[in-house]
Amino acid sequence: MITVTSAAAAQIKLSADQGHADGLALRIAASRNDDNSIHYGMGFDESKEDDVTISTEDIEIIVSAASAELLKDTTIDFVELEPDKFQFIFLNPNDPNYKPPTE
Repeated sequence: MITVTSAAAAQIKLSADQGHADGLALRIAASRNDDNSIHYGMGFDESKEDDVTISTEDIEIIVSAASAELLKDTTIDFVELEPDKFQFIFLNPNDPNYKPPTE
């Protein structure tokens, strides 16, 4: 369902350590914008009853049932977009603005 690259996993673990979020899962939320693109949110949280849980790269991810469909087959990466500016990116084929990476 959701894939996390090793670079993203390392940053998520670092963020959890720095934020004293040990024992909490990473919650990923997704919602549609007015233009049909997808807006993403991430943060550490406790699991709720209707959440979908995914384990990948030693990371526990939780998503709501509503977000799960929008996040199907998404890859999360942590990349340098500009010199010394790193950020998470969502490679999501469900987003109309998605363009597969070229090699």
